[in-house]
Amino acid sequence: MQCAVVEFARNVLGLKEASSTEMNPETPYPVIGMMEDQKKIVNKGGTMRLGAYACDLKKGSKAERFYGKSRISERHRHRYEFNNEYLKAYENAGLSPSGFNPENNLVEIVELKNHPFFIGSQFHPELKSTVANPHPLFINFVAASLAYSRKQ
Repeated sequence: MQCAVVEFARNVLGLKEASSTEMNPETPYPVIGMMEDQKKIVNKGGTMRLGAYACDLKKGSKAERFYGKSRISERHRHRYEFNNEYLKAYENAGLSPSGFNPENNLVEIVELKNHPFFIGSQFHPELKSTVANPHPLFINFVAASLAYSRKQ
């Protein structure tokens, strides 16, 4: 999700120097930034946002359709997040935040409205996916790819 957010800012929003503060602490457009509670931590070992967190899915979103419910729980491992100061600009340009953490309003999922699949997640879907029980995002990515290939 973070790379998609940076790319969208640069190429759709026209913020050519947009970046994550992890890669460029001096970016004039910090569309991805370190979480507030992480900024105070000096000794970084084992202090990331780790583990499962709740995520509320936007009604009518692809994510809600793929999961078949409005609240999910997904596993995380990161220090950097979507900068909500840019939320309206993204929404107005067509990149819709479709999943939010209910406790702190962090963006967990973004999706393009007029695209057959495009979804970016802050969490790690591979951490809850197995061969016998693949993650809903993976199943639906393959299904969208197959449907698209049949249109050609």
